Amino acid sequence: MILTILAATPIAGALILAFLPRESGSQLRAKTIALGISLITLALALVALARFDPDSGGYQLTSTHEWIGAFGVHYAVGVNGIGITLILLTTVLTPIVLLAALGDRLPDPRSTNAYLAWMLAVEGLAIGAFSATDAFLFYVLFEATLIPLYFLIGSFGGPHRSYAAVKFLIYNLVGGLLMLASIVGLYVVSSRQGDASYLLADLQGLDYGQTTERLLFLGFMAAFAIKAPLFPLHTWLPDAAGQATPGTSVLMVSVVDKIGTFGMIIWCVGLFPEAADWASPVIIVLAVISIIYGALLAIGQEDIRRLIAFTSVSHFGFIILGIFAFTTTSMAGATLYMFNHGLSTAALFLVTGIMIARRGSARIGDFGGVQKIAPILSGVLLVAGLSSLSLPGLAPFVSEFLVLAGTFTRSIPAAAVATLGIVLAALYILIMYQRTMTGPLQPGAEGVTDLEPREIAALTPAIVLIVALGFFPQPMLNAISPAIDTVMSHVGKGDPAPRTPAPIEASTDEEGGH
Repeated sequence: MILTILAATPIAGALILAFLPRESGSQLRAKTIALGISLITLALALVALARFDPDSGGYQLTSTHEWIGAFGVHYAVGVNGIGITLILLTTVLTPIVLLAALGDRLPDPRSTNAYLAWMLAVEGLAIGAFSATDAFLFYVLFEATLIPLYFLIGSFGGPHRSYAAVKFLIYNLVGGLLMLASIVGLYVVSSRQGDASYLLADLQGLDYGQTTERLLFLGFMAAFAIKAPLFPLHTWLPDAAGQATPGTSVLMVSVVDKIGTFGMIIWCVGLFPEAADWASPVIIVLAVISIIYGALLAIGQEDIRRLIAFTSVSHFGFIILGIFAFTTTSMAGATLYMFNHGLSTAALFLVTGIMIARRGSARIGDFGGVQKIAPILSGVLLVAGLSSLSLPGLAPFVSEFLVLAGTFTRSIPAAAVATLGIVLAALYILIMYQRTMTGPLQPGAEGVTDLEPREIAALTPAIVLIVALGFFPQPMLNAISPAIDTVMSHVGKGDPAPRTPAPIEASTDEEGGH
């Protein structure tokens, strides 16, 4: 029951905070409880990781109980290498976010309990979604993540938070309704071929028929493409990230949005391999457009938070490209990219959030010369930015290289165009860094003081992991690769042979010499 306990712990912590008396001066107690609960959850995740066998490609730590017997619904959880990787990401980032959030300025200090409770709720629901092996249970948890994020954006965000929260909710609810239609379709198909069941293992053995499989695939894929987000369904993200607090943005982009790409592998490809192969050319084109489009729009942004949001649109394009290139290299790179992108984006959102809070503005033009008065902050921003542009030696480089290398063997044009995203990434990160950190100190930027010990403590784990996984990613790949091999075996697509130039035959002269 380790996975159940793991998901339930932050949910229980959220309930404790929700009913904690809101007395004067109780904010510190609430913050201490929230941080303690998140550290306990991280410890439980490490216990689960220790019990996980990385050499097995199947599901482990499983638990199955009947939930709604009349409809074949089970409470069923289990993880493979992909799920355990994303659960580890969730439990690592939540304490970082909560420690950084201790300094967040809320509209009403008395709402601290609710703010922290919603954050813990996001963590618990995300863990549940990454471990669910029943389609109905996954759908419930997938939709439930919208509730805490809606309140985190709508109640604690910037001046246009209501618009951003409603837009976020509408987009994701539409995707959820399309998935619900496919969930109903799964019940119909499974009940016609035996006992109704939503268990992943049972659904993988069904004969859907070509048309039905493709329709069911589209329902799931639409929901995941909105969540991920994939062009042209991405427009809610810049608004939401532009209005949310830094901690909320981290949980939304680095954790919850990964449920979309996770779902593409486990549910879209896992349940509907023929339909996924059928749709892959269009999805690859949309992924490549996301990479270039997101990068180009990031270059033109004046708001730091929106810039980071558009970089994420570009990065999610790489992840989706790796998934639907259907090679073991690209898919392993895509899964590793989910983890590494979570770290680099978390560091970017948090360090820029500190800058924005001290300057009182998110406009890039309101900064300048900050490295003169805040060298540690400037250094952290540089490392986080270089990580986002996939500098060799930092974690995202390995995953981006694997995605492109695997894609080249499947589609040279797609990989070649996607590679331009690396060049554009260097532009949007280095231009932003130059305009905010270098040059003369801008009037009004004097208040951007250097990082405090608490802020350094919050950002250090992310920076250490970014550097460590940049030089030694093998432990992560050891856990991911067997699960990817299992998925590829189910799809029935092998890796294409490397393309090599045809040998040039030696020519001979008229005398027969060489």
